[in-house]
Parts: sequence; C-alpha cells; structure tokens
Amino acid sequence: MSFRVVRSSKFRHVYGQALKREQCYDNIRVSKSSWDSTFCAVNPKFLAIIVESAGGGAFIVLPHNKVGRIAADHALVGGHKGPVLDIAWCPHNDNVIASGSEDCVVKVWQIPDGGLSRTLTEPVVDLVYHQRRVGLVLWHPSALNVLLTAGSDNLIVIWNVGTGEVLMRMDCHPDTIYSACWNWDGSQLVTTCKDKKIRILNPRTGEVENEALAHEGSKATRAIFLRHGLIFTTGFNRSSERQYSLRAPDALGDPIVMVELDTSNGVMFPLYDPDTNLIYLCGKGDSVIRYFEVTPEQPFVHYINQFQTPDSQRAIGMMPKRGCDVSTCEVARFYRLNNSGLCQVISMTVPRKSELFQEDLYPDTLADEASLSAEEWASGMDADPQLISLKDRVFLVQGGYVSQAQSTTLTVTKKSNVLDKMGPKGSAAANASANGSPVTVNNGTTGAGGGGGGSISPASNGAQQQQVAIVGGVSEQQLAELRTKFEEEFRKLKAIIVKHENRIRSLEATVKAVTDRGLTEVDGGGGGSLLAGSNSTTSTSPAPASSHPPTTTSGDDGGDGHYHHNASHEEV
Repeated sequence: MSFRVVRSSKFRHVYGQALKREQCYDNIRVSKSSWDSTFCAVNPKFLAIIVESAGGGAFIVLPHNKVGRIAADHALVGGHKGPVLDIAWCPHNDNVIASGSEDCVVKVWQIPDGGLSRTLTEPVVDLVYHQRRVGLVLWHPSALNVLLTAGSDNLIVIWNVGTGEVLMRMDCHPDTIYSACWNWDGSQLVTTCKDKKIRILNPRTGEVENEALAHEGSKATRAIFLRHGLIFTTGFNRSSERQYSLRAPDALGDPIVMVELDTSNGVMFPLYDPDTNLIYLCGKGDSVIRYFEVTPEQPFVHYINQFQTPDSQRAIGMMPKRGCDVSTCEVARFYRLNNSGLCQVISMTVPRKSELFQEDLYPDTLADEASLSAEEWASGMDADPQLISLKDRVFLVQGGYVSQAQSTTLTVTKKSNVLDKMGPKGSAAANASANGSPVTVNNGTTGAGGGGGGSISPASNGAQQQQVAIVGGVSEQQLAELRTKFEEEFRKLKAIIVKHENRIRSLEATVKAVTDRGLTEVDGGGGGSLLAGSNSTTSTSPAPASSHPPTTTSGDDGGDGHYHHNASHEEV
C-alpha cells in the first residue's frame, strides 16, 4: 500500500488578497514604453511609478498614506530629456532614488519626507558615461552609494554616487544586457544578454568567471542570485514557451531544474524574498502572480499557488520586508498597475489565528544600514548586509516599519582630477579659470575662478572674506598671485565699462537735445530739420510743398531748403 506524504512547509497556504479600491491608487498614467522593466519601485516610505510625460521622461513618487485618486497635475520627478526606463530605491536611504533614461543619463534624486509639493527637476547628481539609453539601475546590497548601471551600449558601469565617479567599466557583453543581479554580499554579478547567455562576473575586475547558454528562445531572459548562492532564471524555449530554471554557479550549463510554464509573450520578472525563499513570477501582460518555494529537497522549486486578477498587469513593485505588516502575518506586498491606471495593493498572508509576533515567519531581515563604504568595497572588502529584527519595532497604522535612524541627506563630494595637479601658469586649470569656467571646490560644488586646483569656498559665517586651501600641491603664494592678477584684470575691465557708460550717457543726452530742438523748430513753422554740430553752418529757405519729411545729407548745401550736415562735423 502506497501513500503520499504532504510536504511540510510554513508557506503552503500563503494566499493573496487585494485591498479595497479606496486603499489603492488610481488615475496613474503608466508608461507605455516597450522596454522590459517593472516600471515600479517601492520602499517603506514611498511608491514610485514611471509615467507618461510630454517633453521628456518622468516618474511619480507617492507617500503610502496618499491613496485614492491621484490628481492629473500631481508633482513629478521630471528632469530627464527622454523617457525613463528604470528606477530603483537606495536600500540604505529611503529618500534616495536612481533613474535611468533614454537620454543616456543616470540621475540620483533626494525625495523629501512627505513627498513632493512641486515638480522636481534638479537631481543630487548626474552620472554621465553611457553613449546609448540606460535601461537598468541596481544598487549594491551592502556597500553605501555603489550603483550599477547598464545600457544599450552593452556596457556595465559601477559608480560611486557619493563622488560621482566611475569605479568600474565592464565591456564583456556583445549585445544588449537584459538583467543583472548582485549576490548576497555583492562580491559577484549574474547577467543575462541578448546573445542568450548567462554570465557570472567579478564586479571589481570585469572578468567573466563562468558563462553558459541560459534559454534557447530569442526573447528577453532574467536571472537572480538566491541567498544561498543558487541562480534562478526565467526565459523562453525555441517554441516560445516560458520557462524557469535553477542553476548552480559552478555548473551554469547543467540546470538543476528546467520547467515549462505556459505559452505567452510576456517577459516574466522573478521577485525574490530572501527571508522565506519564496519566488514570485510576475509577467508583463499576465493576470496572475505565481509563487514558488525553493528548498533543498526535490524538485527544489515547489509550486505553491497563484493570485488571479481579472485584468492584465502593466507594472509591478514589491515592498521590502521592512514595510510588511507583521501583525497580520503579511509576508509580501505587491503594487500592481494595470492599463486602466489603477494601482492595486495585494497582500500575501500566511493564515494564522495568533496575534503574537511569529518568529518563524519573520527571521532577521535586511536593514536600511550599509555594511561598507564605497571606498572599502572598491578596495576589495566584502560583507554581508546588515540585518534587523522586526520584533518590537515601531509600525505605522498601515503596518510599515519606521526606521529609528534619522533621515540622512545624500551629499556628493567631487574628487580632484588630473587638472587639479597641474601648475597654475599655462595649465588647463588656469586657462579654464581665466575664462570663467567652473572649477571643483572642496565641498562638492562649483564656482568660477580659482585655478590650479585651489579650493575657494565662502566662510561659514557668511562674511565676504574667503578662505584659501592648498589642494593638489599648489602653494598659497601661487594662489595669492593668481588672485591678484585676476583682481587687476577685473579692475581694468570695470574701468573700461565705466568709460563707455559715460560716453553712452553723453551721446544719449546730445541726441535728446537735438531731438528737442528739432521738434521746437517744426512747431515754430520753420518747416526744416536741424542737426547739431560743433561747426555746422545752416541756411534757411522755404520748404518745398511735399508730403515727404525733411532729409539730412552729408556734403555741401544743395539749396533745397533743408539743413545739411557739414563734412567737418564732429563724429557722433
């Protein structure tokens, strides 16, 4: 007699439930771009959605308490010159978001607490390097201010956002990059490409450590690192059937699991919860969200259930575990947008009667604090992300975790470059300063003047006196000489301007006097024109009967009854 043992799992009965319409967001014009992106990013403070915008690209940022119908003229983040393709919230600062666009520029924005009151057009920093559109932005999981960007120029660029400089450039893909994902501690990258291959990269050297064929289909594929090192991929086979697979990093070409799901054109986005090892598959154009549990037992990827909706989804975002409501045993929350403009909030819950904190459902989760600085990571250090416990934390009315850390402002400090180390005389920096070009100062801002890498910044007390620092090996004496030279040039320039200003005023007074005298002569019946001159000689004769106004010519008197300007008159 044979019988089947039911697999034991805490998440076998996870179910999805959509919140009421008045608790959702409505009237959102989701982007109609054909780029394969989720178009949505969520954190415990804000919901960001890429929207349609005239005259460039924009996305909307909404606080979680601003539900209901969104006004058509709601403030946007709109500084891009082309459509926005991807957005990502910084995992270590809930007020910072990065965006990539078709204008080839990556911008990093600071969102104030409470949301936007007017359209934001000034980013904290512009990251300019890509030559074609940027369709992927991804933050490092444990290093502060480290951002990965990928574009249609087949490049992967890793930035230090705090200084605005490039840490690494990787040119190992022959075609468009579809996706990229860091591993748990950020020491490796997995990427998928249009050439159908999956690659594991060393992000500090750009070396390809392993590569293999991902899926045989020609449509877009996605790949993510799981917490314990395995790789999960989604893609298509030759018959355009959608597949998912589970692979080991050292055997990419031999999948542990390869399963066909269905036949559809929509690209599947795998959204992963590292705390519960649940994977949610959300396809663009689908009306379902499928979810699976990854375990060490065969078949390794266990299908649990699916959440069905009547309409297809256009964009989707997943809330980090810090924003889930532990009082209702919520293990995931999705923000799903459809073509009608409704953003539906879907809560994935484990059914339990107890109202106590369920420690088995909520292990320590990712914190909003970084483990490393960008400089430490670039020097070769690796560290796991910081973890926090959700027990005994302060929660909002809607169930989101409130960080106990104070909100920090992203500051960008420009680092000195090769121009700063050149001498002030005859150097490019000195020439740029003499031409009034902006130069880098020590607090990350720019100002005109100041050559040779010297930093001139206003004193903290707001006085007119300026402090001069020695930067790049340039002495204070050289800076003083350069400043004296500029002051002398400014003095000469001001003298020239004053001289010409006096000259202009004198000429204006002369012209006004001539005009007034001419009008007086006409009113008195003289019928002629008058032109002032220091040596002018005039003759008077009756004006001919003509409708034309009197004219003035140079040369001798023509005897036509008009006043003429002598050739020896003073030049005006």
